[in-house]
Amino acid sequence: MRIGLLTEGGYPYATGEARLWCDRLVRGLPQHEFEVYALSRSAEQERARVPLPEHVTRVRTAPLWAPADDGRTHSRRERRRFVDCFEQLVHGICAGAEQPFETGLYGLAGLAREQGGMYAALRSESAVRTLESACRAPGAARTVRAAQVADLLEFVDELEVMLRPLSLDWYGEPDGLGEADICHAAAGGVAALPGLLAKRFFGVPLLVTEYGVQLRAHYLARLDTRGEPETRPAVRALLAAFQLRLATEIYTRADFLTPGNVHARRWQERCGATRERLRTVYPGMEADRFATVGEAADPGDPDTLVWVGRMEPAKDLIALLHAFAEVRRAAPGTRLRIFATATVPGYLADCRSLAAQLFPDEAADSVTAGENPVTFEEIGGPEVPTTAEAYGAGRVVVLSSVIEGFPVTLAEAMLCGRATVSTDVGAVREVIGGTGLVVPPRNPRALAEACLSLLQDPERAQRLGAAGRARALELFTVEQNVAAFQEIYLRLLAKGSARPDGGIPFARPPEARVPGHWTSPTWAPAPDPSPEAVV
Repeated sequence: MRIGLLTEGGYPYATGEARLWCDRLVRGLPQHEFEVYALSRSAEQERARVPLPEHVTRVRTAPLWAPADDGRTHSRRERRRFVDCFEQLVHGICAGAEQPFETGLYGLAGLAREQGGMYAALRSESAVRTLESACRAPGAARTVRAAQVADLLEFVDELEVMLRPLSLDWYGEPDGLGEADICHAAAGGVAALPGLLAKRFFGVPLLVTEYGVQLRAHYLARLDTRGEPETRPAVRALLAAFQLRLATEIYTRADFLTPGNVHARRWQERCGATRERLRTVYPGMEADRFATVGEAADPGDPDTLVWVGRMEPAKDLIALLHAFAEVRRAAPGTRLRIFATATVPGYLADCRSLAAQLFPDEAADSVTAGENPVTFEEIGGPEVPTTAEAYGAGRVVVLSSVIEGFPVTLAEAMLCGRATVSTDVGAVREVIGGTGLVVPPRNPRALAEACLSLLQDPERAQRLGAAGRARALELFTVEQNVAAFQEIYLRLLAKGSARPDGGIPFARPPEARVPGHWTSPTWAPAPDPSPEAVV
């Protein structure tokens, strides 16, 4: 089976949200042929690629970070056609109408297929004037109607980048996406747009996987480190409207969707996905990485709380530090070890400053150097060389987030056999399933009481840790993830294709396409011997 894997800012690069699970999926299905179609976010990202197995036969990359001006200009007739399609698209965005958006999107895609790139057209004065008319038209949202010229120019610039997949040469070329058996988008949003076009024009089945809902991520991405909007209200409203319309189109048209948790599934259902096309598939994790700690007899330091993750405002370490202050009042010998996998600039300094204020350095006597009960550490040092060692440093692992999708660190802590205390956000309850304590977010007192209850009852903490590990081994391993996608691939192929030519599965023999450079495949038809065929 030939799978076109669509990614944005992740696999096959060494950075990105979807890198790990895509790599595990591809390596877990060596019987299939994968082709990766990647939208990259930066030049630095493209320089670092993960090693690819042999059955990844092609990698196509389209940069979203670089200008895409190919010098293409349209004739008067083409410009008129562009304005008509673009008018439909922006009317659907501004008025929240599904049908005009769909008509405009596929109209622009058809124009791009026939005439090439639309960089100049999307940034033209005609595009800005058409957008302005749509913003002022009846039915447009109030925030959109207030858009100024600067807002329109900024939105048009961003829209050109998001619509860049329409102009790519990935589809109708020999052995392009139009010839794939299945398009598998590793995320929603712009990443799934090439698959949406392959389905529209070539009838290729589209599978969309979301472990973090792209629409929700877009809303959050428009906030700065303090949680304040970083774009003007009109631009923010236009971008949100575009993402909502695109998400609705993807969820409505996809043949199958695999949300990574019930939290993501609810978003998809509210945006048009039907239940018969949905199946929750949990992300797969390498359980072997955590087996040494998870199966060890040592349950960790009984007086240590552990936090692991990316240090950013959404993780609410401020509330965790205030909660730990209450823990220290009841149990003075307790320590908190914070292990950062990455940090948002400035946030680590804020947390260090608060820890220094709440917990002055303590010393056992007049000749001993003082120590702070809160430590900020990085994974990879001599004391904690691996992530598993970080989780194993304490008896209780804490998650204090106010925003969370699928809490990967929580599942990793469960694989390590550690009791957990978590805030009730995102898919936390679904992941825990009764094997840990869950408290309301932004409630330091409740967080402190839950931590104390496990620190003061080591037998209960050990029972919860063992139950959590058993649950994680059942639900969150690579094996279950790969088996689920193998079944879904076969299901989509057995369902049949919507290709214009009928698309009978396996009608084309496997030897019809052999990876590599071959001069004349044996299956090719014999040349026409007629005189007219001779040049």
